[in-house]
Amino acid sequence: MDVAVLTVGDELLAGDTTNTNAAWLGRRLTERGATVRRTVVVPDDVEVIAADVRELAERYDAVLVTGGLGPTHDDVTMDGVAAAFEREMGEHPDALTWFAEHGTYSRADLTEGTTHLPEGARLLPNDEGVAPGAVVENCYVLPGVPGEMKAMFERVAGEFAGETRHVEVVRADEPESALVERIEGVRERFDVTVGSYPGDGVRLKLQGSDAATVREAAEWLRERVER
Repeated sequence: MDVAVLTVGDELLAGDTTNTNAAWLGRRLTERGATVRRTVVVPDDVEVIAADVRELAERYDAVLVTGGLGPTHDDVTMDGVAAAFEREMGEHPDALTWFAEHGTYSRADLTEGTTHLPEGARLLPNDEGVAPGAVVENCYVLPGVPGEMKAMFERVAGEFAGETRHVEVVRADEPESALVERIEGVRERFDVTVGSYPGDGVRLKLQGSDAATVREAAEWLRERVER
């Protein structure tokens, strides 16, 4: 399953907020066997959101969008998704029912627009906040607040699946350039992929579909690097 992640927020582009949502979703989706093909950051602009969601939804099996949900002036994520699929925004009957049965707010307490979702969307209740998310065709719209986003994703996590990838990490106390031949060697001998991440030493991440093969490849490599 090929997935794209789109995060919305001027503050992300300006560097005022670290994009932890994209990193968390990438890890969680990979754990479930989905493959994240693209991660995109866009501003709080309805037209830009709509254009990117439309393109990603055509190219990938699913798109996860995180950003400001709700009725305030800069919460335009849901409007952008609605525009991408040419849906009207309006009061959603399932959202009204959810708040009536589960919410701590009465309808009179809710800010105008809180229960508005794209026409025909599937409601995703917000267990950790107020404004609901939604599924529109193959696009999953989640909040930008990390705790709310994580809880809402877990509601739909079972809809993301693929071949499980097993991982082993080998750490090497050598320059990355010195490891090229040994990395090629493990790739030639074993059915694994290898990522190389320099920092305090080099972290070599081996992945494959067979756990025993990945372990064997990691042991082969550990025996041949300085640690």
